[in-house]
Amino acid sequence: MLSVASRTSTAVSAVAGSDEDLLERMRCDDVEAYRALVERHIDHAYAVAMRILKNPADAEDVTQDAFVKAWVNRQRWDAGRAKFSTWLYRVIVNRCIDKQRLVKTEWLDDVEEPAADVDDAVTVIHRQRVYGRLDDALHRLPTQQRVALVLSYYEDLSNIEVADVMGTTVSAVESLLKRGRKRLRDLLRQVENDVRVGLGD
Repeated sequence: MLSVASRTSTAVSAVAGSDEDLLERMRCDDVEAYRALVERHIDHAYAVAMRILKNPADAEDVTQDAFVKAWVNRQRWDAGRAKFSTWLYRVIVNRCIDKQRLVKTEWLDDVEEPAADVDDAVTVIHRQRVYGRLDDALHRLPTQQRVALVLSYYEDLSNIEVADVMGTTVSAVESLLKRGRKRLRDLLRQVENDVRVGLGD
């Protein structure tokens, strides 16, 4: 199994073919096809896990578990059942929810952007703070809302695809997104107010 931490330094030759082609080769125990599939999807898989868990070690564990499961179950893969990426997201999401059980915006549009002539370093710091607040607020959402938002906005999945990954209906996803966006805006406004109070405004 490839380590997420070392994936960028692991030299894996490009293997041509669609996911379905690679999966078919995996059924014949083709390790190179498996490596190619991992390289193709590991960054997105890890990003989803990280957005949900906000813990690098846990996100890496979840990602590796998902790809190990893909290899272990290679003989039972049914190409007509679902896209590999959809199956992978579903496994990642379920693993993340399991881990969390064990341990049991519109506001961004209102953020004042630095002037165009401000030093680049200041701009970078400003953006990092904005994104940091967003990530913190996102992590405080209920798990199902957070998962829906991550898949929809960070992974750019359609509501139909999100519903497939989460094993629910499109209307349920729409409701989760609506409630998640509202809760996220409320949390971000609260953070903004806290910052202003801290600065003595």
